[in-house]
Amino acid sequence: MERHFEKELDELKTTINKMASIVDEQVENSFKDMEHAEVRLFKDIKHRDREVDAYDNLIMAQCESLLALYQPVASDLRYILTAIKIDSQLERCGDIAVNIVQRIKKTDNFRDIITQTDLPEMAKIAREMVKDAITSFINSDVEIAKTIWKKDDIVDDYNKKIFKQLVEMIQANPTLAEVCSHLIVLARQIERLADHATNISEDVIFLVDAEIIAHKKKLSNYQLPGEENAHS
Repeated sequence: MERHFEKELDELKTTINKMASIVDEQVENSFKDMEHAEVRLFKDIKHRDREVDAYDNLIMAQCESLLALYQPVASDLRYILTAIKIDSQLERCGDIAVNIVQRIKKTDNFRDIITQTDLPEMAKIAREMVKDAITSFINSDVEIAKTIWKKDDIVDDYNKKIFKQLVEMIQANPTLAEVCSHLIVLARQIERLADHATNISEDVIFLVDAEIIAHKKKLSNYQLPGEENAHS
């Protein structure tokens, strides 16, 4: 029984690593589209997204099988729970890569506007975050995971700054309203990509250190209704 469990767990690890590699490639190509105007990458990114969705279904089936048949505990249980969460984060990253190239395609004739904003800098940091998040998960590297949190704040600041830049462009030239609106959405997509990378890094901390840090700042002084009575 133990040998079968280890074999199926190894298969799960292989599957999620393959999915992560594809998503990493999708994100890389989506930003190549933005930087080099290679809109021909759109079809490839869209095609790979179907592959990611197939891996998503496979990973969920593998996790369900492991939980139902073997009732794992301790680190094995944490890995399966983490795999379920990271699978969802990776699937969303793949969707966002598709969304990014869709917005780029709609602004293809206004590429110069992108370079007039901080979008390239924001994209570079978000790209690093996704790559580092995947690396930290594959290698169970907590130190890499922790570096991602600081970068998330930088991306958030860029998002606010870019919004302001694009609104000012619209005010100065109302004919740019449509293209700037697409770029505002693009910046939001990049910000969400960084959020998913941050979520993966938090999942890595849970996997390695068995510590739940998601929403830690928000919940530092919060108690659920009735919780104060339960501890009295």
